[in-house]
Amino acid sequence: MAGASSDRSLPTVDRLSALLERFRVRAHLFFAGPLCGITHFAAEPGRAFLHVLRRGDMVVTHRARSGAPRKIKVSEPTLLFYPRPLDHEFHHAPSDGSDFVCATLDFDGGSKHPLVQALPALVTLRLQEVEGIEQTLALLFGETERVRCGRRLLADRLFEVLLLQMLRWLLDHPAQAGIHEGLLSGLSHPKLARTLTGLHERPGHAWMLETMAAEAGMSRSAFAAEFKAALGTTPGDYLLRWRVSVAQTMLRGGVSVKAVSDHLGYTSPAAFSRAFSQVVGASPRAWLKTV
Repeated sequence: MAGASSDRSLPTVDRLSALLERFRVRAHLFFAGPLCGITHFAAEPGRAFLHVLRRGDMVVTHRARSGAPRKIKVSEPTLLFYPRPLDHEFHHAPSDGSDFVCATLDFDGGSKHPLVQALPALVTLRLQEVEGIEQTLALLFGETERVRCGRRLLADRLFEVLLLQMLRWLLDHPAQAGIHEGLLSGLSHPKLARTLTGLHERPGHAWMLETMAAEAGMSRSAFAAEFKAALGTTPGDYLLRWRVSVAQTMLRGGVSVKAVSDHLGYTSPAAFSRAFSQVVGASPRAWLKTV
């Protein structure tokens, strides 16, 4: 399976910047300190949670058929990331609880954000596994332990850095993270990552199967097979959906249909509208009325 082999060299392209520049994420610190007893975190549409357990231990529970395990025990410093809305509860001792720093995350496009769609319902990651995370955590904990000018703003930015470091780790260890198919699997592939990064950076380029395969340094047949195995879709379908995702972000920002069409390389606004409707089920203007 793509991305599962440990003897292949890692991609040498920037696999995240284009994604996060087009589909931004914003973190908001909402809690720092000890938690005791049972703490319930309610699912909110379009909102993710990022918890950092500094010290202590606990049991985390989820509802049945939520996509996350019903119960897990956490007994060392750990990052817990919920990319999509999901009710979860932390169970601690009544008086001697655990120490936390927590943030909510708002992804552009909510559940339609490409990375949100590609991630499992819950990511748990021991802090000691992520190289270089100590410096970020030291700054984050320092900001949350005392009140200083700009404290909340700086803590928010540090949570975004923490998220980026976690995503880097997931890209470099997809099998260990339980990711076997989808965008992250493709981005972890040393050859497919070059093509995916090209598509993300230049969605309006005149991409054909031949040019996508050439970007990866592969034959057409090998590229198509590897792409489908890693991402679960064809290169053409992925490109179409990526362009539509970019279009939705631009349209929400007030860009005209014609300007979006030109940016994405369509021959006319009518051709763009047909492609958009194929994916969304409505024309760009009709879709805009619903958001």
